[in-house]
Amino acid sequence: MRIAIVGGGLGGLTLARILHRHGLGTVVVYERETHRAARTQGGSLDLHPESGQRALAAAGLEARFRSAARPQGEEHRILDPAGRVLVHHRPRPGSFSGRPEIDRRVLRDLLLDSLPGDTVAWGHRLVAATARPGGGFRLAFDGGRHADCDVLVGADGARSVVRSLLTDATPAAVSTLVALTIDDADRRHPALADLVGPGNLWCVGECRILSGQRLGDGSIRVGISLPADDRDLDTYRSKHVLLDLFAGWDPRLTALIEAGDGPPVPHRAEVLPVDTRWPHRSGVTLLGDAAHLMPPVGEGANQAMLDAADLAAALVADAADPDAAIRAYEEAMFTRVRPIAEMCVRVQAMMLSPTAADDLVRFFTPRPAD
Repeated sequence: MRIAIVGGGLGGLTLARILHRHGLGTVVVYERETHRAARTQGGSLDLHPESGQRALAAAGLEARFRSAARPQGEEHRILDPAGRVLVHHRPRPGSFSGRPEIDRRVLRDLLLDSLPGDTVAWGHRLVAATARPGGGFRLAFDGGRHADCDVLVGADGARSVVRSLLTDATPAAVSTLVALTIDDADRRHPALADLVGPGNLWCVGECRILSGQRLGDGSIRVGISLPADDRDLDTYRSKHVLLDLFAGWDPRLTALIEAGDGPPVPHRAEVLPVDTRWPHRSGVTLLGDAAHLMPPVGEGANQAMLDAADLAAALVADAADPDAAIRAYEEAMFTRVRPIAEMCVRVQAMMLSPTAADDLVRFFTPRPAD
């Protein structure tokens, strides 16, 4: 069985690793990036025990994850625009029972290093997939290259090419995100390093959030979250424009923007409808953002990795009938993901509402037992 996985993100690589571990078929991951360091991989992730960590256990990588993850990264503070602390969560030192942080780059490298060197075909951007008369698909890549497969898995993210084989659902923008990076924060900006701490800082105002996230390399990833609008994204490439958005905020907080190295990098956060599903089609399926693109509130990577673990388990259990395995995976995935997607939409709306600070305090404050 020739299995083609389109997309070398966390979901696609997790699927490849588990299938390789079980020796199931010939697996190739087609990735459009030219090499593993072609672009930055973003910030840090909190891996949940019931999803991301469970998938890594299925991949046999739990010990390597624990050696690379940062339990202290779970520390989380929420401040108001005046710099007052509203919530301060401190994790139990050294505990992996919660949601330890790990840099996206580190986690992706961990998965890549667990695969044979020829598993990932770099520099392969899929442009079309066509059903073959005898079953399976013919893949066409930018530059004129082609490949055939028996099973096609779309792990190719928000703008998935494979998705068009199954559904016409398209993403819609829900927020505008802007990112900056502060390198070597402890030495160059010790006050900001102390402000952010070892984990995450959210400074919450009306319909806007200014955040800081500590990465394992000592840098700070600064983020700005705003409701989606029609302004040209280039507008947000100016620090002066960003500082105007936070006029009147405590200067200790807006210093995060001023200290950013290089220009701000904006993009739109998009989501698929929470009820996105498709009728089963022989030999093809989706996982991760290609299947259920959610607001960026902490579930996307975790659910993508769990998709991969569940799909791999189904294929391994029913290798003689991959279509039955895919059908079973899809039905279970649709049922599992919908309430999570609905929750993510509610959290996203809460975080960018006029009453976000009060709402988040209630959200993160433990309730007494009934």
